[in-house]
Amino acid sequence: MKQLFLALFITVGSITAMAQKPIPGTDMPRAIFYKADGTTFSTDKIAKGPKSLIILFDATCDHCQKVASNLSKRSKELAEANLYLVSQDEFRSINYFMDNFGKPLKDMKNVTVLQDRDHVFVPLFHPQQYPSLYLYGKDKKLEFYSSNERDVPKFFNRINGK
Repeated sequence: MKQLFLALFITVGSITAMAQKPIPGTDMPRAIFYKADGTTFSTDKIAKGPKSLIILFDATCDHCQKVASNLSKRSKELAEANLYLVSQDEFRSINYFMDNFGKPLKDMKNVTVLQDRDHVFVPLFHPQQYPSLYLYGKDKKLEFYSSNERDVPKFFNRINGK
């Protein structure tokens, strides 16, 4: 009986720990993702200075598609920040997503599309659901997190200093 109780306690504790919402002020996790050409991209390469918006998305997620469309419509307002779109999908799905929902973002120099081939994003960044948006300040510390598509205007306000 003690072993059953202990196993249940550990399981519930583990689930609770994994489900914790990202905490503002925490450092950007160190992670390695992949570009379309197969080269690696480390979060260590993200320079301090401009704010960085990291978005975890799934190409088939309706909410993710709406977020990408909203960002695309206001893409000029993202010129002062770096944008990193991360997905665990295959690049053919990622490219379809970008072509259909994020086309204006594709040609921007400050936008990087990445694949989480090794599935490290979830255990390192602790997203709540798709999409998950993380705004990191100039010091690479988390300023704002949301997994609600309705919060996109809040990200623009924070990026543009409002």
